Amino acid sequence: MERIAIVSDIHGNMTAWEAVLKDIRSRGLKRIFCLGDLVGKGPDPVQVVDLVRETCEQVIRGNWDELVAVNSDNENFTWQAKRLGKERLAYLKSLPFSHQLELSGRTIRLVHASPQSVYHRVQPWDEIEKRLAMFDPPADEPELGAADVVGYGDVHNAYLQFMNGKMLFNAGSVGNPLDFTQASYCILEGENSNDRNTPFNLQFVRVPYDIEQEVQIAQQAQVPSLDFYIRELRTGVYRGLQTD
Repeated sequence: MERIAIVSDIHGNMTAWEAVLKDIRSRGLKRIFCLGDLVGKGPDPVQVVDLVRETCEQVIRGNWDELVAVNSDNENFTWQAKRLGKERLAYLKSLPFSHQLELSGRTIRLVHASPQSVYHRVQPWDEIEKRLAMFDPPADEPELGAADVVGYGDVHNAYLQFMNGKMLFNAGSVGNPLDFTQASYCILEGENSNDRNTPFNLQFVRVPYDIEQEVQIAQQAQVPSLDFYIRELRTGVYRGLQTD
């Protein structure tokens, strides 16, 4: 059976990322897929990018990755970009939009926010039509057809829903969870088989980490929007930081 850790939205929080990696390794998981937003908000973009490149088999592009890579005229983005340097920015810019795989007779598609765009946000409470559109193929790859299972990040809320026989899940956020103050990731399990009657499973995992240690690191680094970042880490409640 294939067992894959699905992580997302690390956001430069090395404290949380190291805790999640420790948990992943303790479970004997060898494969890790990352759904984007390696950087942004947190104080350690360099360390996170380097460790993701070292440990993750597949990495897709998030909205923060894209915005930081093009170095938009925004303090949050330029602060990150200056630390990352040209080579890491080129890496973020080169990340693919999506990744697709087959497990237990199901087509599984992984995106950051939606198949439409890294900026097209879909919440678990949005209208059914918007959530069903998550199963559509990426806008620039219509030949891929509809997916049976879609996993994504972006909204920092971990959840699982079934609609019309299809499965939609959000892996939550490693470094900036906005539902509960513990790092979040998923474990996807299935067989390398076209048979839908083979085992298939999704498990949600929450990992505690030292939030106050991360707060101190962020304070020392003087990250932009520091007060917003600290309140979100401590409360798990969205406080209006410019982009997720």
